[in-house]
Amino acid sequence: MGTLTIEKNRYNFLEGDTLLNVFIKAGIDIPHVCYNPALGPLQSCDTCIVSVNGRLVRSCSTIAEDNMNIEYKNNDVKNAQIEAINRLLREHNLHCTVCENNNGDCALHNAVDSSGLERQKYKYEKKPYEIDDSNPFYRYDPNECILCGRCVEACQDVEVNETIHIDWTLERPRVVWDDGKMINESSCVSCGHCVTVCPVNALMEKSMLEEAGYFTSLTRKAKESLIDFGKNLEDQLTIRPIMEISNIEARMRNEQIKKTKTVCTYCGVGCSFTMWTKGRKILKVQPEIESPANGISTCIKGKFGWGFVNSDDRLKRPLIRKNNKFVEVSWDEALDFAAAGLKRISDKYGGDSIMFIASSKGTNEEAYLIQKMARQIFKTNNVDNSSRFCQAPATTGLWRTVGYGGDAGSIDDIYNSELVMIVGANTAESHPVIATRIKRAHKLNNQRLIVIDLRRNEMAQRADLFLHPRPGTDLFLLSAITKYIIDNNWHDKKFIEERVNNFDEYYKSLDNFTLENAEKITGIDKNEIIKVASMIHSVKSMCILWAMGVTQHSAGSDVSTAISNLLLITGNYGRPGTGAYPLRGHNNVQGASDFGAMPTYLPGYQSIKNKDAIKKFEKAWNTKLPMNPGIDNVSCIENIDNDKIKAMYIIGQELAETGPDTNMINKSLEKLEFLIVQDVFFSETARYADVVLPSCVSLEKEGTYVNTERRIQRIYKVMEPYAETRPDWEIIQDIARRLGYNWNYKSPSDIMDEAASLCPIFSGVSYSRLEGFNSMQWPTYENGDSSKYLYKDGFNFPDGRARLYILKYRPPIMEDDDYPLHLNNGRMLEHFHEGNETFKTPGIRDKVPDTFLEISPELADEYNIKTGDFVRVTSRYGSIKVRALVTDRVKGKELYMPMNAASSDNGINLLTSYSRDPDSDTPAYKELPVRIKKLKDNGGSPLPKTNPRFGTPVPQIGINIEMKWKRADYKKITGD
Repeated sequence: MGTLTIEKNRYNFLEGDTLLNVFIKAGIDIPHVCYNPALGPLQSCDTCIVSVNGRLVRSCSTIAEDNMNIEYKNNDVKNAQIEAINRLLREHNLHCTVCENNNGDCALHNAVDSSGLERQKYKYEKKPYEIDDSNPFYRYDPNECILCGRCVEACQDVEVNETIHIDWTLERPRVVWDDGKMINESSCVSCGHCVTVCPVNALMEKSMLEEAGYFTSLTRKAKESLIDFGKNLEDQLTIRPIMEISNIEARMRNEQIKKTKTVCTYCGVGCSFTMWTKGRKILKVQPEIESPANGISTCIKGKFGWGFVNSDDRLKRPLIRKNNKFVEVSWDEALDFAAAGLKRISDKYGGDSIMFIASSKGTNEEAYLIQKMARQIFKTNNVDNSSRFCQAPATTGLWRTVGYGGDAGSIDDIYNSELVMIVGANTAESHPVIATRIKRAHKLNNQRLIVIDLRRNEMAQRADLFLHPRPGTDLFLLSAITKYIIDNNWHDKKFIEERVNNFDEYYKSLDNFTLENAEKITGIDKNEIIKVASMIHSVKSMCILWAMGVTQHSAGSDVSTAISNLLLITGNYGRPGTGAYPLRGHNNVQGASDFGAMPTYLPGYQSIKNKDAIKKFEKAWNTKLPMNPGIDNVSCIENIDNDKIKAMYIIGQELAETGPDTNMINKSLEKLEFLIVQDVFFSETARYADVVLPSCVSLEKEGTYVNTERRIQRIYKVMEPYAETRPDWEIIQDIARRLGYNWNYKSPSDIMDEAASLCPIFSGVSYSRLEGFNSMQWPTYENGDSSKYLYKDGFNFPDGRARLYILKYRPPIMEDDDYPLHLNNGRMLEHFHEGNETFKTPGIRDKVPDTFLEISPELADEYNIKTGDFVRVTSRYGSIKVRALVTDRVKGKELYMPMNAASSDNGINLLTSYSRDPDSDTPAYKELPVRIKKLKDNGGSPLPKTNPRFGTPVPQIGINIEMKWKRADYKKITGD
């Protein structure tokens, strides 16, 4: 810390603070247009000039030093600031009252207002460029662009898609996408970073146009007339009266625009943002600096993928099957029918004949209630959530070795780590905002990156080292790396001695995992394996990230365990920048498990075998609880077939399309005596229901989610429920009451209070502590503290020591003569899972209209297949018809299909099997031998030319501001 003087007053500063930081912390308002805290100093606008020891400098880029004497009120400074603002006004036609960006946060408006500028020195000069409105979600107006470079910095160095730059060589410079393409034909992924940070209205969400102000819906001619009128007034009366009018209009907008904090309901990153709405119209999604998981970042889905909220396809009223047809009924009739059906099955067969499935997209409170219903009312542990389909093996591997089934640290730790290893995770597409942090650290901070995957995805293309093992051999590869590290005495002996059990036995178990055997089994050259081990040895911190490319295998739990073993051997737990990071798929797949929707754990991961925990819940719920393990939502399918499961209550899960072996599941669902489906849309699963209950989307209710880094965040009601839909927690409670249980929760906060009182890891959680953008990471404590990273003081076992877990390699399901090809599958950036929400947004559907089959050039040649050809894909369990996409992202006899499909007729799970990981029951979706046959017709490329994968990014660091300064038409204002 140091001190400096500003206008004769002393102020403290921290090491590394810029002068602008000092001004902002002190509450002193000086103009600044190009500066954004998430971007750092760009030095492009020159409006933040101050005097330091008599010299004019940009405060955004000048580092504070002891005893600096700073002035900002003298005439030289004021004149310099006014000159800089005038130069911006030559680029931007100031017309705030009729501008959609007149919302109190336009940086140029605020600079003009606070500076006291009265008249423009330079007349606005229109640029020779047309508006680019080709992108479905936002438009760029070059004539309003002030060339601040915020969008460039956000694209190049925050999102790191590297699409946007400023062409400073043009006579009138402008922002350019790729090599000058229209936005919609460039590599732009519509993440929205550029729109979020634009300080004016040059980049604007199309949903804001003509909607965001009282005068913005005027015709172009009427607007131009109003602007001309305003400019004439400025000439006569100065800018001040017009600015005051626009300020009044901006304040009036707050009466018609609602701004509500919420959390994204797609992947597990847990991006939070402010949503702007007018009634049910979503005007914009605005991530905030204080958003704890994402800052200013979003992806295409979180920023623009909300078309499903107001979709005509949404369920509007309850449905009951009568005479084999669904008819709309009142809520009372539907709830009575649902409760009576559950009671009838329970009375006839017992509570263990019913399976309850919580939604991994619902709230923590709703997961808590459905497991409470199962246990308190029906005395069964048959409750689960969709983590069984994807993340249960990761949880199992972590329970075995370190004791908690969650990320060891935070997204910040991933960013700050010296080395990131990604195994079986397409992070840039499945968890894009986490990928931005890795890409930024790799680009700017010299972070090392290793990717182990079957596809050359974006992260593989960027990696320092990319390994492509044979499918299903990751366990052997990881164990060989671990063995080589120990063999070379590179393991962290002090860490192991002080904090880890079972080292000697574990090391002995690695005898077979030699480099030679690894090379033979994995197909990876042993020198590449040595490179990985050497890179790990060369750094002081490492994080390993993995997802469904690991977990959806028959050895998913063991591979997850091998990852944790490697981290323990190298001492990469319990410190910042270290740890295991299983990347959770759905927005609340972590929370649904955390709050008890699991067949062997009560809320807060308290075992059903723990007698003290059982007694605690029995006292709180005034009941006797079962201690026998329940059935999970995968094995329940075979238990329908053997008559153990007679009824199901499914909330927000598309079991028919996402479960293993769709054909088998459909037949099993037909056998149920009673099925309740509670969902937003009439799903494929709902076709087999006896009663369908329409639930709210996240924007229509309150509650909390837990993201992949164990972060608990609140959501607030953005709008009233659609039609007659209701929040899941209210529906569950209403059914419980009809079953004779006097549940009386007034709001989700009451449910959270109960959960926190019963679960030590949530003991500090309350809605008041989660107000606004505040969040907590479990385990939490009664004093309000939470845990940014785990295992600093010990592992979650009685002795506080981690456990190395001995593993044996089991070969995966292999291809054969009948099914000679391997079909991999996964998510895409644009869509989420099967796409039942994202296909409801036209702009996303236009980018990726349907699923497709990726095929390597060499395999395409063998089968005489070209992009667009229809191909019949057949496995032992089913057959589908899809279009081919020839690409070098896949290699040899390996194929790839996205999970999402526009129709249930060509979903990937029509091909998958019921084979499972024996330790977690997770389906082996990724072990899929198939054969293919070319069909005669060609349907054109499954990816249109407007898909960003065909773009050509132009990477650079920063905005190249030096090129502006070297231009003949730039005149220095500063004294540097």
